[in-house]
Amino acid sequence: MLNKTVSLLVTITGFIFLLSSCKTYYISVDSFKQQFAAVNTLKLKQVITMGPGGDKVKYETTPIEIIKCVDSKGNAAELKNSPSIEIRFTYNNNKRTVFYFDLISVNDSSITGVQSRFITSIQKTIPINSITRIEVQDGKKKFRYVDH
Repeated sequence: MLNKTVSLLVTITGFIFLLSSCKTYYISVDSFKQQFAAVNTLKLKQVITMGPGGDKVKYETTPIEIIKCVDSKGNAAELKNSPSIEIRFTYNNNKRTVFYFDLISVNDSSITGVQSRFITSIQKTIPINSITRIEVQDGKKKFRYVDH
């Protein structure tokens, strides 16, 4: 009986930790457009990302270091960009698409992004005008930027 109680306590504690560690932030569509309007697509930043298996991938990303957003109470917040940051777009008929923040590109009418760090050749494009909600969070996945 004691083992079941301890097991249940550990499970509940782990679940609470999991929920609290993935805090969701929000970006208005206008703020999102403003943050990407300042990005010069001719001056992308080259980064190297290391995955959980030690694999390294080199790619170009937008030079946005800080993501301006708000928390669930509407308080201004800043989220440091990293390869584990995920951005979720809700659009037409409550459909959702999740991209890695550092693997998206934005133009006047659409957002193109990558949904998987392992299959980066498959991209998806969604129209900006169809977006009704933007959420961003650190998925706490074990990807990080490295020097070499």
